[in-house]
Amino acid sequence: MKKSATVRHLVFTALLTALTLIFGRFFLIPLPWTHGNINLCDVGIFIGAMLLGPWAGGFIGGFGAMFLDLISGFAQYAPFSFISHGLEGIVAGLVFKYVRGKWGRVAGVAAGTIVMVIGYFFSDAILYTWATGAAGVFPNLIQGIVGSVIALLIASPVEKAVHPALSSK
Repeated sequence: MKKSATVRHLVFTALLTALTLIFGRFFLIPLPWTHGNINLCDVGIFIGAMLLGPWAGGFIGGFGAMFLDLISGFAQYAPFSFISHGLEGIVAGLVFKYVRGKWGRVAGVAAGTIVMVIGYFFSDAILYTWATGAAGVFPNLIQGIVGSVIALLIASPVEKAVHPALSSK
């Protein structure tokens, strides 16, 4: 990859990290029974993983979700969000990389969502109780599904819009 393409890649990663934070903050529903929330940060994570690859997806997921927790009053979740959403981006990106096409994208968001749900199950169990972890499975699954659907709907238009900026010339 040429130097200018690398710089564009880094700029787009930073932009998607910021957008992930904004998506999550704009749509945030606190869940008192889990001490967490439902948000749309998964949209940016999946778009980043699709367009930029697993490591960018992991960076966007980890840092975007961690900073979201820190500014939203959920600081106790920050390290867990870094891990859960970071792994979500990496796993989804690896699936996107090796399984091409529409079904690869569906499999990638599904795998990423499962990783995130499992991560938050253990996060809630560690922070609170196993029952709290179990209570968070359904809302986290809904968050992942909604983020997946939105990401799948906008991925192609976003890819067409940014492809010239990301390709090396």
